[in-house]
Amino acid sequence: MASGWAQGKTGLTRALSSLGATGPEVVFEAGGHRKAIARVMYHPEIIRHPDSCPALVLNADYTPLSYYPLSLWPWQTAVKAMFLERVDVVAHYDREVHSPTIALKLPSVIALRQFVRPSQFPAFTRFNLFLRDRFRCVYCGSGKELTFDHVIPRAQGGRTTWENVATACAPCNLKKGGRTPGQARMHFGREPIRPTSWQLQDHGKSFPPNYLHQSWRDYLYWDVELEP
Repeated sequence: MASGWAQGKTGLTRALSSLGATGPEVVFEAGGHRKAIARVMYHPEIIRHPDSCPALVLNADYTPLSYYPLSLWPWQTAVKAMFLERVDVVAHYDREVHSPTIALKLPSVIALRQFVRPSQFPAFTRFNLFLRDRFRCVYCGSGKELTFDHVIPRAQGGRTTWENVATACAPCNLKKGGRTPGQARMHFGREPIRPTSWQLQDHGKSFPPNYLHQSWRDYLYWDVELEP
């Protein structure tokens, strides 16, 4: 009996050691005795919840579909696209999901098999407007309390278009009121333009998300200063 217990302990210890970590004791009851088998700490990649394992989506040319917001799919969508053969898996997480018949490593980077041509011009939305102006007030440069301002006020015939709407902080917007920048004697940092989708994506590279998985880094190029 002791020999069988020792063999079982050795086999389990080897299996747990193959995970390459240590941690809390695993304790078994046998014959009225408590026996410590091994100390195990699973790698964070292995025990992380699947919902925290999004896949970076690349176009067929292996560039991200979008930089900001970053093109990410939840793991369920990525796995479905895999089985429908719509994507190629470029990199994996260590995290697996299991069914009764299969164990599958979750994809961390996928590439579309068919190229998706981006539209030339982005939608005219508040988010894209802020991104065009790099999330800064065009009058003072503040990044707080952002709203949007009609350069030529609507009361003076100004229209709600890319060329007449700019990002402004609340204090500057209040100060300008229903006047033009010239009438309010406020310096206008840059002329509003209708940006291309490429320009917005280029601006998006300046705003990396708080979390970047290691496997994503080869496919992302962020305009941030490198540490020496």
